[in-house]
Amino acid sequence: MASWSPGLPDTCGWNGVTCSDDRNHVVALNLSGYGLSGSVSSKFAGLAFLETLDLSSNSLTGPIPPEIGHLKRLKTLNLQQNRLTGRTPDELGGCSALQVLSMADNMLQGEIPSSFGRLAALQVLNLANNQFSGSIPTALCGLSSLSYLNLLGNALNGAIPPQLGNLSHLQMLSLFHNGLTGSIPAEIGKLQRLQLLFLYENQMTGIIPHELTNCSSLEELDFFGNSFSGPIPETIGKLKNLVVLQLRQNDLSGPVPPSLGDCNKLQALALADNRLSGSLPPTFRFLAELTLITHLAIINLSHNRFTGSISPLLGSNALVKLDLTNNAFSGVIPPALGESTNLARLRLGHNLLQGGIPSKLSRLRWLDFLDMSSNNLTDEIPSDLSNCTRLTHLLLGKNRVTGTIPSWLGNLHSLGELDLSWNELSGKIPAEIGNCSGMLKLSLQDNHLSGMIPPELGGLTSLNVLNLQRNNLTGTIPSAVLIHCKKLYELRLSENSLTGSIPSEIGQLIELQVILDLSRNHLSGDIPSSLGNLIKLERLNLSFNHLDGQIPASLEQLTSLHRLNLSNNLLYGRIPAGLSSFPVSSFTATKLCGAPLTACITRSSTSDMSRLSNAAVAGIIVAIVSISAVVCVVLLCIIIRLWSKWREVSVSNSDGEECKEKHERRGGGGGDRFESYWKIGSTCMVTSSEKQSSTSETSILQRKMAAGGLDDSGS
Repeated sequence: MASWSPGLPDTCGWNGVTCSDDRNHVVALNLSGYGLSGSVSSKFAGLAFLETLDLSSNSLTGPIPPEIGHLKRLKTLNLQQNRLTGRTPDELGGCSALQVLSMADNMLQGEIPSSFGRLAALQVLNLANNQFSGSIPTALCGLSSLSYLNLLGNALNGAIPPQLGNLSHLQMLSLFHNGLTGSIPAEIGKLQRLQLLFLYENQMTGIIPHELTNCSSLEELDFFGNSFSGPIPETIGKLKNLVVLQLRQNDLSGPVPPSLGDCNKLQALALADNRLSGSLPPTFRFLAELTLITHLAIINLSHNRFTGSISPLLGSNALVKLDLTNNAFSGVIPPALGESTNLARLRLGHNLLQGGIPSKLSRLRWLDFLDMSSNNLTDEIPSDLSNCTRLTHLLLGKNRVTGTIPSWLGNLHSLGELDLSWNELSGKIPAEIGNCSGMLKLSLQDNHLSGMIPPELGGLTSLNVLNLQRNNLTGTIPSAVLIHCKKLYELRLSENSLTGSIPSEIGQLIELQVILDLSRNHLSGDIPSSLGNLIKLERLNLSFNHLDGQIPASLEQLTSLHRLNLSNNLLYGRIPAGLSSFPVSSFTATKLCGAPLTACITRSSTSDMSRLSNAAVAGIIVAIVSISAVVCVVLLCIIIRLWSKWREVSVSNSDGEECKEKHERRGGGGGDRFESYWKIGSTCMVTSSEKQSSTSETSILQRKMAAGGLDDSGS
């Protein structure tokens, strides 16, 4: 890279240097793009005959030397695309012959010098993309020769001076991307030569003055991103040369003026993101016999309140983009749209359109974006649409489309987004969709789809979003999808009838971030520990399945997780400590324990049990039951034996009197006749009548002994 030499040797004869007859009188010095660095030398002031100084597209730094203002013959000063800093010296107002002053694309600061108002011959003033602040100096409004004023990309504030209307030669006024406030002064309408008016990305308010439509030379009008209110001027049709009308993102209201149809050179119309309403005027019909705006290439009326039919917008062969989203257009989609054969983007979403998708749209061979979502469309997807082979976005979600998903979609190799969600589609997901290798988003949720998830979807290697939830899909989760679709950051398969286990390959989806939702299926088996690899995952929902086993400790690695639902499964054991901060609802209807649920009964036994196989656990349980049964039998025998002993002693003592009474009754005349009598555990026994005498004697003897009539010897 060359360095700037402040010595300024004789440069006559160098490339970019023009001298007068006297070789020391340099007239033009053009060093644009020479790779110069360092600061701008003040010694340029010594080149008294200099008329052109072009130091643009270098790497010069530091401030602009005020000595440049001594160059009375200087007509062109071009310092743009450097790294100059500091304030602009007032002395530059002394370059009385200056016609072109460009200091764009630097880092200059401070206010725009009012001394510029002395540059009476100035035709071009370009201060774009710096850090100028303050208001637009009214001194600039006296530059009667000024034709090009570019102050975009600064930090200017305040209102546009009405005196700008005095710049009768002004052809371009570019003030966008500042902090300007206030309204558009009506005096702007005096600029009969004005061709370009750029006020976008400011903070301006008020109405668009009808005087502006007196600027009959206007070709481009861009007010994007302000807060203008009120209606579009009724006299907008006076701008016969208007090519671009950009009024997007304001607060405009009311209908579109019919006179807009008289702007027969219009190529881009952007009225989106306002509060415009009513139906489109009949003058919008681009019919050849009306000789209206048949050159219109871009129409953007989105995010308004338009109603009625979209037919008035049809017929332009030059139409490339038509965006009518978020309105209240109704009726059918006109087949005549197919006559706009250059149409590349057709956006009709979020309206009240009904009927079927016209098959004549198949003529749109350049169509790459088709959005008809959120309407009331019915019928099947027309097969003729397969001719639109350039389609990158096909959005038909939230309608009432019927039939099956056509297999020819697999021939649209450029398809990046397919949204058929919230319809009444049935049948299987065609395996051919797996041929769309560049697809980023596949949304088929909320239909009546059945059958298995085709493994061929694994061919969608660029896929970011896969949403198949709320259908009637069956079978297992194909491992091929999990192995090959490694760019997935959102996977939703919930509310189907999927079976089998969760494949361990799911841990390879390390880009999963938004959600993994497998809830409300019939999945079984363990939660794979490989889920712990999904460290970017924010939401995990495995609820309402038949999953069993314990929660793998690897889930504690999911530090980005802020929503977890494992409820309504057959899970058991301790909840890993790293998951204890999730609410109780994350684990309800399971056999889990530990925070945030109730504490586990015995930590050691639970921990030891988790290390044993199912067979070992069963063996331990059988052994415990067997030993318990043996112990119970032994204890029962001991208890019976003890009870019998106690009963023998008890009966011997307590039942003696009963025996005596019975014997007495028999010995006293046979008042009681017993065939036999015995008492278990007693020494008293009566067996038969032939032993009555013996029994009687024994009874008498017992009574005597009881009365004390005999001593121990029997005498």
